[in-house]
Amino acid sequence: MSRRAGQPRVLPLPVRDGVGPSCVVLPAGEWTTVLDYFAHRFTAVTRAQWQARMGAGEVLDAGGVPITPTRRFEPHLRIYYYRQLDDEPRVPFEEQVLFRDERLLAVDKPHFLSISPVGKYVQETLLVRLKRKLGIDELVPLHRIDRETAGVVLFSVQRASRGAYVQLFAERAIEKRYEAVVHRPPHFAPPAVHRSRLQDDEHQFMCMREVPGEPNAETHIEVLATGADWAHLALSPITGRRHQLRVHCHALGMPILHDAIYPVLRPEGTDDYERPLQLLAREVRFRDPITGAERFFASQRSLALPPR
Repeated sequence: MSRRAGQPRVLPLPVRDGVGPSCVVLPAGEWTTVLDYFAHRFTAVTRAQWQARMGAGEVLDAGGVPITPTRRFEPHLRIYYYRQLDDEPRVPFEEQVLFRDERLLAVDKPHFLSISPVGKYVQETLLVRLKRKLGIDELVPLHRIDRETAGVVLFSVQRASRGAYVQLFAERAIEKRYEAVVHRPPHFAPPAVHRSRLQDDEHQFMCMREVPGEPNAETHIEVLATGADWAHLALSPITGRRHQLRVHCHALGMPILHDAIYPVLRPEGTDDYERPLQLLAREVRFRDPITGAERFFASQRSLALPPR
């Protein structure tokens, strides 16, 4: 029986230990077996490990049929499997639930914790931690903040109401306020509003940069306090470009304290837990699209202001 429009896709693998199955569609190619392709594509896992997972029935096609190590390669075949890392580092900070009802979850995220599985993090991500602790398999983040940034993150608890909350972000109907501690340059006088065009930096993976052209990013800036060589700012992004606040602060000559990307990209794996990025998603405010109630969530965390 075909799936009706609007019905969720039934996955052949369940959520396991907070992790839902990942999916890959086989491309055109000349691999002999599916195992050959997986060993080529996913090099962080050895061929022997993939063979063991297939032998244990942990890799399935869309019909729920186990992929055996000898299954022939078929272009366009949809395959489901679990992302798992044998040597995943522990992030030694805990998240805090700020609010939960039948539709919405607000969480205070610590520094250094990714929102969703990516790279070398699967179990040590906010989404997977929350699924394990709360038992909500349908949990989905409604927006994202950087792994290095702490503060308020909103999640959809149920599929039925998710679209209404997603639409708030699409319409920029959610007011977000961040705080940052930045380096204070000579003759410090940041503008009240900074607009620029941001695009991917073709020379540095996952980085952004300002380029000439029509602005596509806007940040409002307020000075809260100053010291000899630092300033405490309130930052309100009107748009939601990747790394927007970090790039804007850097472009204005006032990079955020302990930023591992701007102005200099540090090597991967050099996290300093004693010196987190001084950027905090402090507040989120909006009118609930379901109940009409005013929603306001604030982080209970604080930034480390240097001595005056």
